[in-house]
Amino acid sequence: MGVAGTGKSTVGRLLAEALGVPFEEGDDHHPPANVAKMSAGIPLDDGDRRPWLDAIAARLRERPPGTGAVVSCSALRRAYRDRLRAAEPGAVFVHLAGDRRLIGGRMAARSGHFMPAALLDSQFAALEPLGPDEPGVVVDVSGTPEETATRALAVLAGMDEGPRRS
Repeated sequence: MGVAGTGKSTVGRLLAEALGVPFEEGDDHHPPANVAKMSAGIPLDDGDRRPWLDAIAARLRERPPGTGAVVSCSALRRAYRDRLRAAEPGAVFVHLAGDRRLIGGRMAARSGHFMPAALLDSQFAALEPLGPDEPGVVVDVSGTPEETATRALAVLAGMDEGPRRS
């Protein structure tokens, strides 16, 4: 989870590979109207996100019990994470976190993605960090994707209840 540009897709693929589980790209489940809205520089609202989150939740429910997966999804608000946890109660969130300047620079440098850097401020405004009662970890993204994935794996391996930082 995290704002746009934190490396959710890249780091997610690395985590899935290291864990030996499938990777699911959350962006693939956005309805065309959401993609068009974001491409036009218009932030999504809760109503826009509902069908997207429901599509991801449906994919989680389709998985055989006891199988793992890594899913990239911004999951910016607690309510969004609760919606996903309703579909997969054992879900653990890896919050990829970085400061506005770092993430903005990364977004400005990437090409071929529908999410423009102009929407980054709206993402930070919507972000509700993991609560102390939410299973998950917070991982700094200031290194390479490989370094971020390694930090995430290390903190996940030692995870207690509640969010932790690495």
